[in-house]
Amino acid sequence: MADTLKIALAQINTTHVGALTANADRIRAARAEGARLGADLVVTPEFSVGGYLPEDLVRKPAYVAACAEIIAQLAAETADGGPGLIVGGPWQDGDKLHNAAFLLEGGRIAARRAKHELPNYGVFDEKRVFDAGPVPGPIPFRGFRIGLMVCEDWWLPTVAETLCETGAEILLSINGSPFEADKHETQRLPLAVTRVVETGLPFVFLGQVGGQDEIVFDGASFVLNPDRSLAQLMPSFAEEVRLTEWHREGERLVCKPGAIAKVPDRLGQVYAAMVLGLRDYVGKNGFPGVVLGLSGGIDSAISAAVAVDALGPDRVRAVMMPSPYTSGESLEDAAECARLLGIRYDTIGIGPAMDAFTSMLAPAFGNRPADITEENIQSRIRGVTLMALSNKFGDMLLTTGNKSEMSTGYATIYGDMCGGYSVLKDVYKTMVFALCRWRNAHVPAGALGPAGAVMPERVITKPPSAELRPNQKDQDSLPEYEVLDAILEGLIEGEKSVDALVADGFDRPTVLRVWKLLDRAEYKRRQAPPGVKITARAFGRDRRYPITNGFTALVK
Repeated sequence: MADTLKIALAQINTTHVGALTANADRIRAARAEGARLGADLVVTPEFSVGGYLPEDLVRKPAYVAACAEIIAQLAAETADGGPGLIVGGPWQDGDKLHNAAFLLEGGRIAARRAKHELPNYGVFDEKRVFDAGPVPGPIPFRGFRIGLMVCEDWWLPTVAETLCETGAEILLSINGSPFEADKHETQRLPLAVTRVVETGLPFVFLGQVGGQDEIVFDGASFVLNPDRSLAQLMPSFAEEVRLTEWHREGERLVCKPGAIAKVPDRLGQVYAAMVLGLRDYVGKNGFPGVVLGLSGGIDSAISAAVAVDALGPDRVRAVMMPSPYTSGESLEDAAECARLLGIRYDTIGIGPAMDAFTSMLAPAFGNRPADITEENIQSRIRGVTLMALSNKFGDMLLTTGNKSEMSTGYATIYGDMCGGYSVLKDVYKTMVFALCRWRNAHVPAGALGPAGAVMPERVITKPPSAELRPNQKDQDSLPEYEVLDAILEGLIEGEKSVDALVADGFDRPTVLRVWKLLDRAEYKRRQAPPGVKITARAFGRDRRYPITNGFTALVK
């Protein structure tokens, strides 16, 4: 019986859905690195060949067949006498289609394990596209018995218990576990401890890194020993191939202690997720860079900073589009933001277009007084201007609205909602303020932007304003953001009722007003660009409400 096993955990970015050749090359590189480190086995994340989340792409037989061909190629390559390899991908088994893990060893597919527990909540719709596999047993590998699981399999007790009862010596889970703020500390580690306590077996969580549309995968892979001690912790939001060394102590398999990466604080996690999400969205979709409106306000300032940290200053273009209502402070602050970030900065005044629309619409509008219509026209002029630059030069338009605005409809459809992607879509305004202060004081790991402050203090401290009419302030139309965001978190993340929020101490008329704004803005959110998922209840994938919704009218 072998006494030592060396497993290389390949925390890599294979989230490029459908880019099978690129994913396969990344897997090959990880295996080569594992071989260099002396590994017996190299493990890659969930669905590493096909890219995760595949969504309805797995309904295409050609895609499933192409994945099978790549897996067969990778299997054949293990005949070289090097380490075995675990990969993830689709498995067509007769009329069943599984999300599966494959052990490749000795030039062949030595074993397959289909995912048993299929998640069907939040961002996941796996029961829609996959069939559940049977509860698996352990896989023999070079004198050891490995309890191989696929993500959701370890979130519930059945699979781990069965693997323990059938002789597994280690629980090894490959994962496509999306980032949410504080998820590592509040969900993954406590649940892993539970599985170790239940089975007495060591546990390995291997996560992937990268962005796929709205979803970001943060890595943070780890190993727990049978005594529940943390033996290894890999970095968040960064690729690494980490060698773990295992030996037997009596009848138990134990991992040699290794490096414990520092987990970023909450704001650091959120900022890193925004950077990685934007970097991969722009890069994997082939955009040369991004363009955004830089208003002198806080949302566009932090969006520009994220863009520079993700892409570098040479790939970010900022445009100030002043109107007669734009303050001198905003002009100064936008220019200073651009200077601090080192990005291209253009000024295109929208006054002539405003005059043209006023003249053009005057016969139809008659003597009706100016109202929100004229405000929205300004926003839409800016949207058209930015889209024109995007079309002409190929840069993706980065929209800058935050979750507080998207929740309440305080955004103009076909105006400031124009864009291909948003880094603030799931970030409340109060967190925007905190992120700005955090970025001015920190340089994130791997950032391509400058050290030091990236925006003037006045951007953070001045009252937020859309500047669409004289002396306008956000709080003219919305409750104070501290109150608004707390109510929104209760309604969205907590799914609380009006009565429950009133019992929490909030003013009933204010709660009712926010409740109605939230529901009435659903049609806008359906037409909003994708954006990085930060919370447990991001708009779109996590929270799906009807547009035509009469329930709000019943709540008094």
